[in-house]
Amino acid sequence: MVDIRYSTGKEPFKTMTTEELRKEFLISDIFKADDVTAVYSHIDRIVTMGALPVTKAVDLQKNIDPMKDFGVSYFLERRELGIINIGETGFVEADGTKYELKHYDALYLPMGTKKVLLSSADSNKPARLYMNSTPAHRPFPAKLITYNDAVHKHMGSLEESNERTINQYIHPAVLETCQLSMGLTHLEPGSVWNTMPAHTHERRMEVYFYFDIPENQAVFHLFGEPQETRHIVMHNEQAVLNPSWSIHSGCGTKNYTFIWSMAGENRTYDDQDQLRTQDLR
Repeated sequence: MVDIRYSTGKEPFKTMTTEELRKEFLISDIFKADDVTAVYSHIDRIVTMGALPVTKAVDLQKNIDPMKDFGVSYFLERRELGIINIGETGFVEADGTKYELKHYDALYLPMGTKKVLLSSADSNKPARLYMNSTPAHRPFPAKLITYNDAVHKHMGSLEESNERTINQYIHPAVLETCQLSMGLTHLEPGSVWNTMPAHTHERRMEVYFYFDIPENQAVFHLFGEPQETRHIVMHNEQAVLNPSWSIHSGCGTKNYTFIWSMAGENRTYDDQDQLRTQDLR
């Protein structure tokens, strides 16, 4: 069953309670054994998915009714898909071609991919496949992007508590897609801030998926308009939806890792409206 979330505008956002914010924007329980989860957001029609194949191969469409949920005959008929494996070695078989995804490897599958099977190399050490899907208008070649193939950008400083490495996988510097971009950011020990100074990008929304958060730690994710922000408390392996008008920045009680995924009208990574930290409210 696909969980459907509707787009919330700026004005309703200002009056939402903690419970309402979490119900609308927080995505939990992403990984379930031998199952696939899917949350369909009306914000740029992005789908956030997770798969944890343990004892058997799992069909990507296990809980999706393509015609009822998306008005198509198969899920990727008019969509593209990005996958990043945050677990142990797994496999993705797409229309008969099998790809091996090791820890922190990624895979791009284009519009028109009909059959996708997800599996793990070892049931005792399963793959944890985090995925995002966006609408597409033409197919590009499927591509496996290993961790070494990604573009690595070291940024920030320990003095500002934001020393981190941005790893760009599904990104214009690596491959062509219709609109989907995905990457993974590591924070160094002693650093807790991501994306600060903050920014917005009116032409793209973003999903942040936080993981590598110890059980007794948390990330305080800031979102909302720059002059009227709110926060939501994130725990391990949870994602949060960020509209294009919203900032998206987090501060952890310890360093962590997160996957960022973008959808929208362009894929220009630096197309941002930069904000001064002293102007945030």
